[in-house]
Parts: sequence; structure tokens; C-alpha cells
Amino acid sequence: MSDKTATESRTPAAPDMEAQPDARTTRRPVLKWTDLLVPVFCVLAIGADVLYLANADLDSIVRRAVDPASVTRQTLDHIKISFLITMFVMAIAVPLGVLVTRRRFSWLSPGILAVANAGQAAPSIGLLAIIGIFYIGLWAVVGVLTAYSVLPVLRNTIVGLQQVDAGVKDAARGMGMSPMGVLFRVELPLAVPIIGAGARTALVLAVATVAFGDFVGAGGLGGLLFGSIKLGRNEVLVLASLLIAVLALLVDWAGGLVQRSFTPRGIR
Repeated sequence: MSDKTATESRTPAAPDMEAQPDARTTRRPVLKWTDLLVPVFCVLAIGADVLYLANADLDSIVRRAVDPASVTRQTLDHIKISFLITMFVMAIAVPLGVLVTRRRFSWLSPGILAVANAGQAAPSIGLLAIIGIFYIGLWAVVGVLTAYSVLPVLRNTIVGLQQVDAGVKDAARGMGMSPMGVLFRVELPLAVPIIGAGARTALVLAVATVAFGDFVGAGGLGGLLFGSIKLGRNEVLVLASLLIAVLALLVDWAGGLVQRSFTPRGIR
């Protein structure tokens, strides 16, 4: 056997790179083609209803109610109120969840959860009726529905942070991270899937219940919905219900994409 042949026989075989694809390419991307099914379904559902209304023999009341400019304005109001509620819920629930999972402030947890439970246990329509005695308008419904929607995000934030493995946090501290570094670079990123699930629940709750804001003059699709019930116009009722359902589906879909984009790629 020649020296070259002997050397080749002693050299370990090079790893088969084709058989071991880069792990980064096997992780779930933020957007897949299957994610487009939800918006496509929503567009088809709205398109079918619009096509029906365009060809149906409608009376003057229904034609005024389904006027595109009016429906668009009410839909945008609905989205604006839902967005404001979501912003306030996230701004309140996530910091509170972080606070009560710190050892120094854990004694506050029972009290804060009790208040959040009371906010969700109270019927939203009843709270709106009580608040409506003293104050009406946009901020009345934003305040009531924010209190109603805080609990899912708060509880999921607490659970998400508590489920982070203690060994991972110890390793981060061992690498010299400060408490804030451990929180923002380890705990919160690992808790994103659970916090995101709570936020999406709060979003859907907000979109579905904003319609009650019509009772305190906040606008949104509630006027179209409850007006159609009073007038007995089923075409308008179907349109309003469909718009609210589609908005709920779309905000949940968008929330899922945001949640996935903020989730570390290793656990995505």
C-alpha cells in the first residue's frame, strides 16, 4: 500500500453535507403559502355577499344601510376601536405579568389576578350600561372592553414567564447577563408563543364585543348589526355579522404572523 493510500485510509470520512441540511433551512418560516388561505377565504366570503347584494332586489332602507361609503366608515371605526383596546391591553397586561413574576413583587399576584378576573367576570354589556349612565363615546367602550380583555394576556404572560426553565436562566446569569438582560434576551423571547396566544384571544374578544359600543355611541359595526335586528332586514344583519367575523379572523391571522415573527427561530 502506498503512503498516499495509507494516509487516505486513516483520514476520517468527511461529513455528508447534503445528508445533513442546515438546520436554519428546516425551521418554520414566518409566512407559508398555507397562511394565505385565511385571507383568501375572507375575501371570497365578502365578495360573495357583495355580489349577492349588488344583484338582489333591495328596498330603500337596505340600500341606504349597505351603502359602501357608510359600511367602510363603520368598519374602519370598528378596527380603530379594536386596535386601541388591544394596545391598552398589551400595555397593561404584559408589564403586570412581568412584575408579578419577579420574586420581589410576587406577593402582588393574587390581588392583581383577582382584579383581572373580576373585570372579565362582569358582563361587558352590563358594564357598558353602567358606564353609559355617566359617560358615552369612544373612550367609554375602550375602557370597559380593555378591562374585559386584560385577563387572557395577563395570565398567559405569567404562565409564559414561569415556564422558562430555571437552568436556562441560570446559564444566562452565568454568562454575565444582568436581570434585565435575562428578562429581555431570554425569558420574554421564550415566552412569546404563550403571550402571543393570550394576545390573539384578547384581539378576537375585542373585535367581537366592540359591536356593543353602539349602545354608548362609540361607532363601529354595532350600529349596522343592531339596526338591522330592529328593522328586520336580514340582508344587513348577514353583512354586519360577516364583517365582524371576517375582522376577527383577519386580526387573529395577523396576530399569528406577528407572534411567529417574534418567536426565536430555534423554537418556531
